[in-house]
Amino acid sequence: MTGKFFDSISGEFKINANEYSPLNLAYIGDAVFEVFVRTMVIKNGNMPVNKLHKASKEFVNAKAQARMFEKIKDSVNEEEMAVLKRGRNAKSFTSAKNASIIDYRHATGLETLFGYLYIKGDIDRLGEIFNMCIEKED
Repeated sequence: MTGKFFDSISGEFKINANEYSPLNLAYIGDAVFEVFVRTMVIKNGNMPVNKLHKASKEFVNAKAQARMFEKIKDSVNEEEMAVLKRGRNAKSFTSAKNASIIDYRHATGLETLFGYLYIKGDIDRLGEIFNMCIEKED
C-alpha cells in the first residue's frame, strides 16, 4: 500500500467506497459496528470487561443485526438500500454458527452499509443509522 490513505486535516479517506466489493465493505463495517456498540456499552459506566463483552454480544451477532436490517430498511435512502441489497446478496463462503442463512445475509447487508458509510466519510449518517438500529421497540 502506497500513497496517502487518510487525510488527517479533512478527516476523509482517500479511497472510493464504490470501488469495493460488498464483502470488503462488510469486513470494515463489522469493525465499525463493533466500535459503535462498544462505545455505547462503555458509556454505561465502568464495569468488568467480561460484563462489557456480554452486553456487546446482545448487539453484535447475526440474529440481532438481521433484526436491525429489518428495522432500518424502510428508513434508508435509495443509495443506502442499494448497498444493503448488495451486501445481503453477496456470495459469502462462510456462515454464522448460531444463525440462519437469511439472518447471516441480512447481517452482512447491515455491515456492508456501515462499511460503505464509514469509507464514504458520512459519519453523521452512520450515527443516525446506528441510533435507528438500537432504538427500543414499543
